[in-house]
Amino acid sequence: MLSYIVRRVAWVVLLLLIVSAVTFVIFYALPSGDPAALRAGRSPTPQQLDQIRHTLGLDKPIYEQYWLFVKGVVLHFDFGYSYANSASVRKELLERLPATISLAAGAVVVWLLIGLPIGVVSALKRRTLFDRLSMGGALLAISAPVYWLGLLGLFLFSSDIGRVAHVFPGAGTYTPLSQSPGHWLTSLILPWLVLAASYAAFYARLLRGSLIEVMTEDYIRTARAKGLSEGRVVWRHGVRAAITPVVTVLGMDIGILLGGVILAETVFNIPGIGRYAYQGIINSDLPVIQGTVLFGAFFIVLANLVVDIAYAFIDPRVRYE
Repeated sequence: MLSYIVRRVAWVVLLLLIVSAVTFVIFYALPSGDPAALRAGRSPTPQQLDQIRHTLGLDKPIYEQYWLFVKGVVLHFDFGYSYANSASVRKELLERLPATISLAAGAVVVWLLIGLPIGVVSALKRRTLFDRLSMGGALLAISAPVYWLGLLGLFLFSSDIGRVAHVFPGAGTYTPLSQSPGHWLTSLILPWLVLAASYAAFYARLLRGSLIEVMTEDYIRTARAKGLSEGRVVWRHGVRAAITPVVTVLGMDIGILLGGVILAETVFNIPGIGRYAYQGIINSDLPVIQGTVLFGAFFIVLANLVVDIAYAFIDPRVRYE
């Protein structure tokens, strides 16, 4: 197990280097825009552009620029400074990370609490009315875009413009947990529900299909023949084996969410990493885009590493040599 973890960590480091190289080439080597011109503002003089290029190190060879960038990220966790306001990208990312973690963690809890029980019951009650209604509703939830659900939720249930009921706070009301736990909770309930809707539907369908297949295996019949209760057969033997693909997808989804939920954070005006990435795209702020891309890549590969290690504990059939 230890040698496997070491190999996986080495692959994580290599993958992050590849992502950083591709990102650097796209933003600084390809003709996607002159970083100096973006930093200089409107109608800069040639002398101003030359001065900015020298200050940013853009007049150095591309390999030297990349080496300085990697050294800054690895040694100092430094992604540079925003072109829009000259603020440290690292500082902005760390300040916005709690909001993204709050949104992602709450949404994960909600969709697991909703999706997994529905998937199990639908698998055990195949072709019943509950199964047909839940899977039909899941199909509708998967088909609904996050931004549409978010805008619809605000239109119907927000406290400022709600047409049906004034239940949830509106957009832009996010409050950090350290300031007011109560306001933090109420400001995130609607974003959690909106973000969890499609995920819960997908997880329910995924677990249902996997559990249906697992319940036909020989070891399930053997467990029943030994006289085990149906609940123990389902939860200890069936769900434990069927949940492996769910864990795989969950690891990727958590990594993507922590990297930045752009649509949800933009609709509800939550000051997270996704919102920060959106602002960087709008302003052509290359250091911001580069920082959020690497930040997201880090969480994705880290989540996949955790999932791979967790396989051996979830499914006893998995062994690492």
